[in-house]
Amino acid sequence: MKFITTKAAFGRHETFALRYSWLSKGFQAVVKDPSIFSSEEATVVLGVGKNMVNAIRYWLMAAQLIESGKTGFNPTKIGKKVFGARGYDPYLEDEATIWLVHWLIASNPELATGWFWFFNKFHKPEFTSQEAASALLEFAKQNIQSKFSASTVKQDSAIVLRMYARSKGNTRTPIEEALDSPLSLLGLITQAPGGRTYYSRALEREALPVGIFGFAVAQLFEEMSITELPIEELMYAKGSYPAPGAVFRLTENALITKLEKLIHQRPGIFEIRETAGIHQLYLLEKIDPMEFLKFHYQDQLQESAA
Repeated sequence: MKFITTKAAFGRHETFALRYSWLSKGFQAVVKDPSIFSSEEATVVLGVGKNMVNAIRYWLMAAQLIESGKTGFNPTKIGKKVFGARGYDPYLEDEATIWLVHWLIASNPELATGWFWFFNKFHKPEFTSQEAASALLEFAKQNIQSKFSASTVKQDSAIVLRMYARSKGNTRTPIEEALDSPLSLLGLITQAPGGRTYYSRALEREALPVGIFGFAVAQLFEEMSITELPIEELMYAKGSYPAPGAVFRLTENALITKLEKLIHQRPGIFEIRETAGIHQLYLLEKIDPMEFLKFHYQDQLQESAA
């Protein structure tokens, strides 16, 4: 979660944006065979070409659903909780899971550096693809100490836009490439009718579930080993850590509203106080971030179904 200048990754997706079914299909394949990605059967099991096999492996790791192990890859704790056989949403049917995947990718600077940069460090509400690519390259030159290729960095910028902006039905684009990524449902990046201009604006984001937002906030507190944090740092990623307000493209009012709902729906865990003129969020009781996923997938959905 913390951005480290010597640990960055560009271009590991083989130029493929994340697609529907890849996470659930790939995760289930890893559960059955941890060495699937090094197996000659991978293309048959996953039903894709070799480059796509590598892309599926990358996206599973970028989304923090699997990790490298001694005999291949192992499901992570969150991977099991969400995509496991008895997980909360093994077939990616709940939009909340897409919000969760978005957070997990955008808060992973080591494996998804371009995504971390775009949602935490790039704040232009209106821009062209060229402007985004130039800005990411400049960020890399100033902040990344490991080797990287300028063309690969610019390509990552293009993949970010392709993953989040719904396709405009360009007839010159192959059908497979025009398939929208599940992340395009979130509306975090939109494309102007002409196609040259993109927008990524802070909005109310009423569709963002409180449980998923709570998970992100709790995970940030856990990773930083803190019990208090200025609201401003939850809104803007000023340091090396991601900020939920920036990642979810929330307005300042929307962030406060989400926090108030979180405090109301899960009392006794967080509290907003003003200290020395600074509004801060306090963690009153240590909690496993997974509890907020349980709150959404089990408690809240059961209540709405009743």
